[in-house]
Amino acid sequence: MKKEIKLVKKVKRLLRLLGCPRWLHHYGPKTYEFLEHLCALLMRAFGRLSYVRVVQLFDLLGIKCPRKSALQETAAKLDANFWQRVLKVTSGQAYLIGIDSTCLSRSNPSYHYLKRIDGKMPKVPIKMSVSFDTWKKKYCAAKIRVLPAHDVRDARYLLLHSNPKIATADKGYRSEKLNKFAYEQDILLMIPMKSNVRNPGFFTKKMDKRFKIRTYHRRELVESGNSSFKRKYGSCVSSRKARTIRTEVYGRLACHNLFYWLHRLSGWSPSIQKAYKPLRVML
Repeated sequence: MKKEIKLVKKVKRLLRLLGCPRWLHHYGPKTYEFLEHLCALLMRAFGRLSYVRVVQLFDLLGIKCPRKSALQETAAKLDANFWQRVLKVTSGQAYLIGIDSTCLSRSNPSYHYLKRIDGKMPKVPIKMSVSFDTWKKKYCAAKIRVLPAHDVRDARYLLLHSNPKIATADKGYRSEKLNKFAYEQDILLMIPMKSNVRNPGFFTKKMDKRFKIRTYHRRELVESGNSSFKRKYGSCVSSRKARTIRTEVYGRLACHNLFYWLHRLSGWSPSIQKAYKPLRVML
């Protein structure tokens, strides 16, 4: 029971750090607080439930919860800036991050009827580009796209919102413009060299001189983090619109940051706990 009280306090303190209002609508009816909306959305992401099942679960447990339509409207109102602030507060300041992207499938269309119509399956997945703290194993920033795009387009956004000292990425992120942006932000960007490029740019050469293969291999942790994310919260989304899709995926990332400290802190070595204790955000 004490752990459940602590989890409620974590969400309350998160809202206080974000400076969110008590009520979602200033002029609307004061029936449900924003805390109750956010708890229901996080429980939906954590349990991989639908809006109806979340309402039923809260009703069976005797917890006050908004209705299905109210949760859907709240999910559509929360934009990417709000969820990015949630990731920033729950992850803290990062020193070494790994950048990578992965795809989530859509589970909305019925494959049975799609096969009966023309035999074609949907090939447009949801792309999730993330920056992952390789020491604290938390997501610092994320960019969700419902249409395909190159990895480099989201790299500047991830670096700007993570603000690390060192960043690692694979060869798909190798770009002169990205290296220039990282140099201006005083970020050491470690990307391996390509064999088919003979004359790299000025800022790319600067980054290559400080490249260390041992530090670069920290990037592998972001792949294991994405694998853990999909195993826990699923590799597909059930929302239909772009805004609700982003809310669903960001909610899963927030649950990963909030609950990771409880599940994995006991497995850390004492040296890592001592080194990163001042940076850890106790939510």
